[in-house]
Amino acid sequence: MSAIEAGARAPENLWRQEIRATLALAWPMVLTNLGQTAMTATDVMMMGRLGADMLAAGALGSNLYFMPLIFGLGLMLATSPMMATELGRRRHSVRDLRRTVRQGLWLAVIVSVPIWLFLWHGEAVLLAMGQRPELAHQAGIYLHWLQWAVLPFYGYIVLRSFISALERPGWALIIVFVAVACNAFFNWVFMFGNLGVRSMGIAGSGLATSLSSTLMFIGLAAVVVLEKKFRRYRLFGRFWRSDWPRFRGLLRLGLPIAGILAFEVTIFNAAALLMGLIDSDSLAAHAIAIQIASISFMVPLGLNQAVTVRVGLAHGAGNPEGVSRAGWTAYVIGVSFMALMGLVMILWPHLLISAFIDLADPGNARVIALAVSFLVFAALFQIFDGAQAVASGMLRGLHDTKVPMIYAAIGYWGVGLPLGVLLAFHFGFNGVGIWIGLSSGLAVVAALLLVRWLRRDRIAPALSFGH
Repeated sequence: MSAIEAGARAPENLWRQEIRATLALAWPMVLTNLGQTAMTATDVMMMGRLGADMLAAGALGSNLYFMPLIFGLGLMLATSPMMATELGRRRHSVRDLRRTVRQGLWLAVIVSVPIWLFLWHGEAVLLAMGQRPELAHQAGIYLHWLQWAVLPFYGYIVLRSFISALERPGWALIIVFVAVACNAFFNWVFMFGNLGVRSMGIAGSGLATSLSSTLMFIGLAAVVVLEKKFRRYRLFGRFWRSDWPRFRGLLRLGLPIAGILAFEVTIFNAAALLMGLIDSDSLAAHAIAIQIASISFMVPLGLNQAVTVRVGLAHGAGNPEGVSRAGWTAYVIGVSFMALMGLVMILWPHLLISAFIDLADPGNARVIALAVSFLVFAALFQIFDGAQAVASGMLRGLHDTKVPMIYAAIGYWGVGLPLGVLLAFHFGFNGVGIWIGLSSGLAVVAALLLVRWLRRDRIAPALSFGH
């Protein structure tokens, strides 16, 4: 059900219908995000079988990889609110959606080139950051194979935005779970040298992810070309034709989104690098705890993507009541779920940790103890993390991205990181201090974004409906 159709329903049924529409759009996105996270989790689990040092090197490489990847991802995500708003204004628009997808794919190619150059020199970057040479060397090997996943991943995100704007995200779910299975298989083959293939160690994990990402893009590209509901858009027709006003529009909307994601994700990357300065056990424990927290985060992230579409459709249709209803529905669902997940982390930490490391091995005792302590703080910030994720998507549906970017900079890098460094290295809290800083930064951003949403009509006249 579209936001336009929702506006014609009886008022007493609108909230119930919005809940159904939000969940129908969100659950495939949530499972798709879980599938993409499962690829990373599979890599971490298999690296753990190579030893704690290899797991630490993989964590360093992954965190360096995600720093530039996330910035480019923000640019790709700008296609979603742009297409949703266009559909809200003209439900059967074809040309505008095709041009937005085309320019999004152009942008994917352009932004991938500097990212490849940066990641190719990953070992030198990690050494400059003060990481241990042996860990930096292994991480560099991993990145040489992993970096080729960037472009197909971006292409997949643009196509996923297209099918999500049409409120048909199911195909992305199917494709990503096929890719998860392929990723596990490729890891088994290349990392450990099965089926007669030479064992590549950590490099095999990077190759597995690159191959899986390529399959994701090819699979979704085949769907939009062959599926009847998508075929009429002819997304790849006249791919060489430029639309520079639309390209600039993507940049105007996408750069602040990229900034928000960069500020948020890089503080977690920085946390991993700081853990590496403490010791390998802290870094390995952090990799486990952050992976568990990332899995639960996939639900509010899916709601973030869904509410961007729902709010964008209502915004494009000039329906402020629909905007409010769509935003609050996703917000309540997201925060409630994360509160439940925080409780799970507190009550059953060892069960969660056992998926990543052998609890019976005495050599893992310190890593396990540290991971348990980190999960306590991961549980505490679950509510804040869910709140800021959904609120960011609510505002993104209104094309409101510049001020939220500033909020992200203040919360994550003005509060979270300095506090974490101070507690970890000055007051001797070590890894726990870093996690306290992460929690505080998330709380600040969540509060600022909520205030922004509450004041959206007064402080953002440029976002008026139907403009």
